Amino acid sequence: MQIFGVDIGGSGIKGAPVDLDRGDLAQERHKVLTPHPATPDGVADKVREVVEHFAWKGPVGATFPGVITDGTARTAANVDKSWIGTDIQALASDRLGGVPVTVLNDADAAGVAEMHFGAGRGHKGTVLLLTFGTGIGSALFTGGRLVPNTELGHLELHGHDAEKRASSKAKEDENLSWEHWARRVQKYLVHVEMLFSPELVIIGGGVSRKAEKFLPLIKGIRAELVPAQLQNNAGIVGAAMAAAGEA
Repeated sequence: MQIFGVDIGGSGIKGAPVDLDRGDLAQERHKVLTPHPATPDGVADKVREVVEHFAWKGPVGATFPGVITDGTARTAANVDKSWIGTDIQALASDRLGGVPVTVLNDADAAGVAEMHFGAGRGHKGTVLLLTFGTGIGSALFTGGRLVPNTELGHLELHGHDAEKRASSKAKEDENLSWEHWARRVQKYLVHVEMLFSPELVIIGGGVSRKAEKFLPLIKGIRAELVPAQLQNNAGIVGAAMAAAGEA
């Protein structure tokens, strides 16, 4: 079965039909830049552009970088604040011609995909997926069940939101070496591990493609630390799973 997934990020919006039997993209994904300011109308237009690229007419799953309850945005850390209180499912459905749209937090979507098809498959203990990108997203699982909207990128670390110090955007903005950035990520992971005691930590986001450059540099973490297997496609796959009622 194929369902369409869209992953809305602070820098890019990407999507593709997903083969839910294989847990992989059925076609090469299409990506556009997130508009700035990233207002609801501007982003909805870009989502439509991605979906129309494939001439897709069926149900759509979409991720959003913030807390989502009942299809409505409750926070908007890396997009325009006008998203707060927006019924994203209704907005996207209207912009896509009335097709059903299911929305969930972006890291939760990536986590669901990794637990079902990727690095967390079959793991019944406490699992934490962290996505390093424009910010730091988190998805927490215990007994295979998701605890939604954890937003652990906003934990305080040395007086700042952790994502302001340890996201991959922070690495780029400050031109940090892999070694310097890995030390920041390590401090963040030590803090998260103290709070949640995960047995497995999955590192996702675009930076997961370069895991060999920084994961070996991270020391002192008791949990098993692994890169996401679906890498930066996990959000698209998880969004499609949600639209199919499998998340």
